[in-house]
Amino acid sequence: MIYLDSAATTLQKPPAVVRAASYAMEHMASPGRGGHRPAMLAAETAFACREAAAELFHMENPENVVLTFNATHGLNLAIKSIVRPGDTVLISGYEHNAVSRPLYAIEGVRIKVAAAPLFRPELLYQRFEEQLTGDVAAVVCNHVSNVFGYVLPVERVAALCRARGVPFILDASQSAGCLDVNMPRLGAAFAAMPGHKGLYGPQGTGLLLCGAGAEPLLEGGTGSLSSQQAMPEFLPDRLEAGTHNIPGAAGLLEGIKYVQSQGMEKILAHERRLTLRAAEGLAGIPGVTVYADEKLERQAGVLSFNVDGLDCETVGETLGGQDIAVRAGLHCAPLAHRSAGTLEIGTVRASFSAFNTPKEADALVRAVAVIAGEKK
Repeated sequence: MIYLDSAATTLQKPPAVVRAASYAMEHMASPGRGGHRPAMLAAETAFACREAAAELFHMENPENVVLTFNATHGLNLAIKSIVRPGDTVLISGYEHNAVSRPLYAIEGVRIKVAAAPLFRPELLYQRFEEQLTGDVAAVVCNHVSNVFGYVLPVERVAALCRARGVPFILDASQSAGCLDVNMPRLGAAFAAMPGHKGLYGPQGTGLLLCGAGAEPLLEGGTGSLSSQQAMPEFLPDRLEAGTHNIPGAAGLLEGIKYVQSQGMEKILAHERRLTLRAAEGLAGIPGVTVYADEKLERQAGVLSFNVDGLDCETVGETLGGQDIAVRAGLHCAPLAHRSAGTLEIGTVRASFSAFNTPKEADALVRAVAVIAGEKK
């Protein structure tokens, strides 16, 4: 199979990730729940995962790295720690439902959207400048669009938030592992990310980087301060009720080590080369519309396209029938499609990882050329 759906989950993992997760299932128990070797080994692994993440994201204190189940879990923690009923929140026009749905669930919240066409970062920043008024309680912004790979000007938006005293939450779901997420430089209240995408960890893993105080979504056992009924005030325990996903943490640790060993710049350059190769090939096919930045300077390893006269789902299913895995539809991001003008039709999305090859990008182009030709 040619797997081009890494924006959802990276399927091909470094072998050390699989070995570590398997070892943890056989040899590790619950951290903080005993003094025996399996429990201590689990605690050491969880802390090593926090340490590796803290190093990658330039954080001084590993205890401010919270282990989550996915980016959605982390975004819910972040949003519901800051946003109160009746607040006004400013978001970009490229947010995932993992941002918009938690906001809509808070009673009376008013959502302002900074919207601009694709690959127009200056205009998007202007929209943030115009709409970041005194009534805004928080700003949430995607680093990279999961639909179009569009790299948003998050550092400038974060600086604007600092200047105006507004908490900033970063969704790093598509950027973690290929773009620098520098927590001190951003001054973000929180940054949420999955472990199972660009960090090459197992499914069911994620990280919440905390630069501000947080409120728990779940209450329960933490292995600490067990005599009191309130959740501990300190991190990470305050946000980590219940049994940890230690096999996931063990695998995620190895995934982070892989990213560190390869270098994020090298990974991004590889993914961009494949994206550009596919974009140029697809753009040369009559009847195919490609949504891409001309030089990919504002785009990561995610590429959307459509075939004129064919439903995107049909194209996706046809490619799947040829063992080319892509994703078609709205990608849980109707805001992004509205901003790009594709809300009514959706797109076919191909997304690349460090393990894809030029031959696979070429195979996608050839398959789409056949589909577009047969459509006639």
